[in-house]
Amino acid sequence: MGKLIVIEGLDGSGKSTQTPILANELRRQGREVMEISFPVYKSESSALVRMYLGGEFGSRPGDVNAYAASSFYAVDRFASYMKDWKAFYEKPDSVIIATRYTSSNEIHQLAKLDREEWDDFVCWAEDFEYNKMGIPRPDMVLYLNMRSDIALSLVSGRSEATGQKKDIHELDTAYMERCHKAAAYACGKLGWKDIVCYRNDEPLSLHEISVKILEETVRLLDIS
Repeated sequence: MGKLIVIEGLDGSGKSTQTPILANELRRQGREVMEISFPVYKSESSALVRMYLGGEFGSRPGDVNAYAASSFYAVDRFASYMKDWKAFYEKPDSVIIATRYTSSNEIHQLAKLDREEWDDFVCWAEDFEYNKMGIPRPDMVLYLNMRSDIALSLVSGRSEATGQKKDIHELDTAYMERCHKAAAYACGKLGWKDIVCYRNDEPLSLHEISVKILEETVRLLDIS
């Protein structure tokens, strides 16, 4: 099998920006690389995700419970794996870089639950997607640790610049702050690589973050 590397983080942390930077550098080094991203909004498999984020099941994240919402995203990942990247993943020495993955459920859905429920939910999510559904377990999750207030500011700036409508997660600042706490827990419990993306009250530059990401990735691939 190849390697599956996930770039994860809160909205506004720079996941979608860093994925192609890493992919292009690995290609420059002569590696076969595929980039994937979740949800796959153009696919029919993401219909329930789009309805959920668009507020069709309720205007607040908590209107859909953690387990139901997780299943929406999991089905989308399963469909993408079977249709789009399973054959590539099965090639020796291939590298797949995913923007978001099961780890996104373990951030955004934990934020809906009481702290004493977190361990059970993480066990359920990992078993449901990796064992029951049979999608690949990542070889490494790189968590882009952007302080929640900085991330929210970046999301607002992006929305103003592009006119892109915020989803129900991005509109709920208290929920996003809970997501940051949930991510810190998941990062420690599940052994994600913690990529700190800010210094004092400012985000690091794209280059500074990409250097950290590349260091961890090269270490994984060289060991393998």
